[in-house]
Amino acid sequence: MKWTSSPTIAEAREIQEQLRRQVKVVAYRGEPRYVAGVDAAFSETQVFAAACLYRYPELTLVEQVHVAQKLRFPYVPGYLSFREGPALIEAIKNLVQEPDIILVDGQGMAHPRGLGSASFIGVLLNIPSIGCAKTRLVGEHQEPGARKGSWSELRYEKRVVGAALRTRDGVKPLFVSPGHLVDLESSLRVVMGCLGKYRIPEPVRCADTLSKKTAKSKRNDGDTEARSKRRTVKERE
Repeated sequence: MKWTSSPTIAEAREIQEQLRRQVKVVAYRGEPRYVAGVDAAFSETQVFAAACLYRYPELTLVEQVHVAQKLRFPYVPGYLSFREGPALIEAIKNLVQEPDIILVDGQGMAHPRGLGSASFIGVLLNIPSIGCAKTRLVGEHQEPGARKGSWSELRYEKRVVGAALRTRDGVKPLFVSPGHLVDLESSLRVVMGCLGKYRIPEPVRCADTLSKKTAKSKRNDGDTEARSKRRTVKERE
């Protein structure tokens, strides 16, 4: 699917609807060999996207790439995928080895219109994708058990769109939702398999660090346009 680099909100809404109809929630068969984590950082005028590829289940870093693009879409709640998605897709395409699954710091189905950044990227690349968000965007859930691996269903408009997953004993849960070509059970299994010592899956943590490092480096190089605008975690769609 193609669209202008700077769609209007109305055009973006129509694109979301078209892509949402293409989302497939199906069990992921077998085990992935390569898992990529992606995340983005922003300045006032640019988006800095990073992709980190890990061998699974060993969780060894294979390669990492970062790209910078001019921002062409404003921050509008519910449309973050148009602001960061093109750069994240470019970063993934720049990986030498194509990932079997993509973990996105954002939402999959757990989105007001059922198309968070993970679903957006998964459909456009036709690669299984999973949303791994630090906070809930939509829906309701019961608090999961305090032990690592405990989870509870995240429900929105009377259907299950994800889960609140405890990734470490006693820490705040991570909100996991299927993006594309995976179901909830597959998503939880892969996310748990990508955990190291921290709350966030290692591939996503790597991408988060790299994107922020790239943005900071740009500022240190004297780019006055790259002054950081910190996003709240609620903006991770």
